[in-house]
Amino acid sequence: MLYLAASCIALLFGPLFYRYFSSGSGLQKGLDGFIFVSLGGLVLIHILPELLEHGGFITLLFVVLGLWGPTASERIFHRYSEITHNITLTLGIAGLLLHTITDGGAMVLSQQQGNSPLLALGVILHRLPVGLAIWWLLKPQVGTRWASVVLIAMMALTAVGYFAGEQLLHQLSIENTVYLQAFVTGSILHVVLHQPHGEHSTDKQGKYQYQAGIGSLLGLGLLALLLLLDTGSQAHSDHNHAHGVEQFVSWLLTISPVLLLSYLFAALRFKLGLQPQHKNLALRWLQRLAGPESLIITLALLGPWFALYQIIGLAVIGGLLTLSKIPLTDPHLQLPNSALRFGFAHLVDRSAPWIILSLILANLIGHPSVPLENPALQVFILLLVFIPMRFCNLGAAILALALFYSGWNQVAVAFSLLAAPVINIAQLKLMTWKQGLMLGGVLLSAFIVADQVALTSSYVLQLPESINILSLVVVSLLFGASLLRLGPRKFLSRMIANLKPDHQHSHKQRGGHSHHHH
Repeated sequence: MLYLAASCIALLFGPLFYRYFSSGSGLQKGLDGFIFVSLGGLVLIHILPELLEHGGFITLLFVVLGLWGPTASERIFHRYSEITHNITLTLGIAGLLLHTITDGGAMVLSQQQGNSPLLALGVILHRLPVGLAIWWLLKPQVGTRWASVVLIAMMALTAVGYFAGEQLLHQLSIENTVYLQAFVTGSILHVVLHQPHGEHSTDKQGKYQYQAGIGSLLGLGLLALLLLLDTGSQAHSDHNHAHGVEQFVSWLLTISPVLLLSYLFAALRFKLGLQPQHKNLALRWLQRLAGPESLIITLALLGPWFALYQIIGLAVIGGLLTLSKIPLTDPHLQLPNSALRFGFAHLVDRSAPWIILSLILANLIGHPSVPLENPALQVFILLLVFIPMRFCNLGAAILALALFYSGWNQVAVAFSLLAAPVINIAQLKLMTWKQGLMLGGVLLSAFIVADQVALTSSYVLQLPESINILSLVVVSLLFGASLLRLGPRKFLSRMIANLKPDHQHSHKQRGGHSHHHH
């Protein structure tokens, strides 16, 4: 009963925090940052791998449908975009309500012998961002009364889950509702990504990014705490799920020292004159495709044969793009004068979101329950990921590395190294059909080579655990500083074309609907 009361009180913190934080634009930005990171992270690192475990690969399709479906329908039926948005919001809330029944059940489970009480603590803690998010999403649109109704319903359903016993829990178990939950998870992500009310559109100059950054760092802290509790409680009962979080942490520890070395190398080449705004197109392409700091990651962690393959492959691609005089998309703007600032601030701002995305992506699609043994299918999935996004070379190297660790075929690993920095819709638009086909031909030849030649090597860098931990602390500080500088939305806006730094759905309280795109 104590757990049940605590989880309901955690939900009530939502309105209290909201009332306090919505008084000033800066505090509201901080709140936005907190919800954006804690709820978004909870979905990506905690809920999605669990759904994948039970529903397999098809789950991801339902998540994508829930995430991009509303955006697509708003564009197609622009006149009805407010209806679409409200349906999405309703679905997201319904999903959170459904989830609360299982939360109640989870608290019962945690009291059974042999299960860890950490599970209940995790449930209680993750109710904080949920209660806050519900108030944040609903109050500006439907008012206090309906938002209160939803919160009361959540408490009632938690109690239902707590007292109903196993019969109802089995009916609502993940196995029986996995695709519905996946679709709803996508809806929640959609609502989190697109700010649901544009009342704080006063922040046009990014004046409050610092507060948003602090909010997101607090969200990250809560997320880290939840994941640690989750790993502790799952270690008793569910090895696969705990494995996902532990794998994520072990990847972070492995790549951190080499990543710091890459940033140092980038600062050095900047000092020596190899800069993004160099007059020579070939040298600009070299920086876009390889850095050449991404080669350090490949050489140190994938081995010399992968590095040699990457050098030759990117040299041919770079040569083709230079001879065809194809310009680079998304050039660097406002370069710093200091080499250290370039390596450890400017480049961190540009690469950190990609590195985080690559690790989360590999953690999801490299999941043991996603059976993708066929190399052609693996390459096709990666192609779907690369086309809408503009991967940076460091992100591409980290993705290749994480997929390699997940046991993916070396053809898919090679595809990540060569294609990720160049195969994206923005870059392809700058090419003619003929140039695109030539690039496709080069990539196809490279995959045939990767299929025929063994590229794996036992010569990979292995450092003492203490150096790995120290490096991870430094990388966390660098990424945290980047988050503070940019705020979470701008931090991620480099990746997703649809997510502008302050992309907002602005729903006017009465009459009319407008969209703000800054």
